[in-house]
Amino acid sequence: MPYPIYQVDAFTDRLFGGNPAAVMPLESDLPDDTLLALAVENNLSETAFFTALPEGNDADFRIRWFTPGTEVPLCGHATLATAWVIFNRLDWPADSLRFQSKSGLLGVSRGKDGWLTLDFPNLPCEERPTPSAITEALESAPETAFFVPNDTNYMVVLADEAAVRAAEPDMRTLKSLGNQGLIITAPGQDCDFVSRYFAPGAGIDEDPVTGSIHSVLVPYWAERLGKTRFDARQVSRRGGRLRCELKGDRVAIAGQAVLYMEGNVYLP
Repeated sequence: MPYPIYQVDAFTDRLFGGNPAAVMPLESDLPDDTLLALAVENNLSETAFFTALPEGNDADFRIRWFTPGTEVPLCGHATLATAWVIFNRLDWPADSLRFQSKSGLLGVSRGKDGWLTLDFPNLPCEERPTPSAITEALESAPETAFFVPNDTNYMVVLADEAAVRAAEPDMRTLKSLGNQGLIITAPGQDCDFVSRYFAPGAGIDEDPVTGSIHSVLVPYWAERLGKTRFDARQVSRRGGRLRCELKGDRVAIAGQAVLYMEGNVYLP
C-alpha cells in the first residue's frame, strides 16, 4: 500500500540548507514500531507523521515526531516542514492551522512573504551545576548550565559566537545523557544570538537547525538582552535563520522552507 512522503529543507530559503525533515500524511495511525522503523529508514533527524482530525476538534491535525532512535515531545523544523506540505501540496484553504501534539496545541501561520511562523510554548529552564558528562564532553563548558524540565535538554552559554562555532563535543560522552540533548549558545556577531544542538542519545549527533530549542533560547535571551524580538542563527554546517519573538507564555518562531523530494513509501 503506498503512503505519500515528502522531504523538506526547513529554516532555509535554499536547497541543501537548513534542516531536512521527512513528512508523511496518514489517514489513520500506524503502530509505533512502524513509525520508528520509517524514521530509521529515512535516516533524518526527524520524521513527522500527521493525521487530519474531524471538524469540531480544537486542532486541525494530530502530529508526532520520531528521530531514528525515539519519539520526541516537540520538534520545530519538522512542524515547519509539515505545515509547508499542508499549505503547498494539500491545498489548505486558510493561512493558519493547528496541530494537536504531546506538547499541547501548536499553531502555524503563513505570512504574505512566504515565511511560516510557529506558535510554540515558552519553556522555562533551571540553573544548576553543569553535569560531568557535559564538562567532560565539551572543554569550553562553564560550571553552570540550564536544565529544561519540559524538553529534557541542557543548555550552556559560551563566551561568544567563535566559541560556539569551534565547539567539538565528544559524542560518546554526551551520549551518556540518554535522550537529553545539549544546546550551546552565545551572542551573535551579525544577529542577536547563535546556537548549536547535539543529541547523540536520541540518535542525532548534531541537528542542523532546531526550531524547538528556541522555545528555551528566546526567553533566556529576552531576559538577558531586554528585548522580545530576535534574529537568530543556528551555526551548524548547513546553517539556518530564524525570526523569533517572545509573546508571554508563547514563543513565535518563523522560518522558510524548500521542497527537496516527494514520492511514496510502500508498506506491506
